[in-house]
Amino acid sequence: MYPADPLLKPTRLLDFDHPSIARLITNRGWKELAQHEQIGAVYGFVRNEIAFGYNHADDIPASRVLADGYGQCNTKGTLLMALLRGVGVRCRLHGFTIHKALQRGVVPEIVYPIAPGEILHSWVEAETEEGWVNLEGFILDESFLGALQAAFSGAETLCGYGAGTNCLTAPPVDWTGGDTYIQKTGIARDFGTFDAPDEFYRDHRQAFGILRDWLYRKVIRHWMNTRVRAIRSGRVPHIPGLDLVNHRHEENQDAA
Repeated sequence: MYPADPLLKPTRLLDFDHPSIARLITNRGWKELAQHEQIGAVYGFVRNEIAFGYNHADDIPASRVLADGYGQCNTKGTLLMALLRGVGVRCRLHGFTIHKALQRGVVPEIVYPIAPGEILHSWVEAETEEGWVNLEGFILDESFLGALQAAFSGAETLCGYGAGTNCLTAPPVDWTGGDTYIQKTGIARDFGTFDAPDEFYRDHRQAFGILRDWLYRKVIRHWMNTRVRAIRSGRVPHIPGLDLVNHRHEENQDAA
């Protein structure tokens, strides 16, 4: 018997009753933790043990994200929500779009001009003992984010390479009981909250078009994942314009 509370129920996408997810929760002992530690353990797992990367679609079940071992904002969010509900933490989805500029550097330059101007985005809202918190800082794994911080050493503002932040040197990505963010400054439109990702993707779809959708699934996302792996290993591609903030910082330091 599942709880009647819509913010605790499993759905097609939030399939925390799937054997792989149920086994993970049991093996990690997350149900035995206090709520603050539960959220932190689940959040840390999704942030760093599920690498940043691009799945074949946004609307895939949490069990598929877990099996893939990687994901982006929407798919990692689905897994985070499933795990939170699986340990009894109420949660919901907040839907947005982000400007495509945030993905520049990850999207190959040759296809960047044909990418949609806005990209479907979401974060997770979880209910804690202190109230609701926004969780978005789980998107970029620590190694990937660290590579960006090293490449743009000393810079604070970055909109590109999967990051949208004004505090790159110390973004609020660690779980401390409050909001976490890593793509917030790229937000374009706010769609509000949804009980589950199933409802969000029923009402909002990424506007690729048939050809671009096929190209994304079969070619472009694999290209993007190759670039993500390169960035994670420290090979951050030079994109004209995106390194200006770092150059300006260095110039200011020299002038001082």
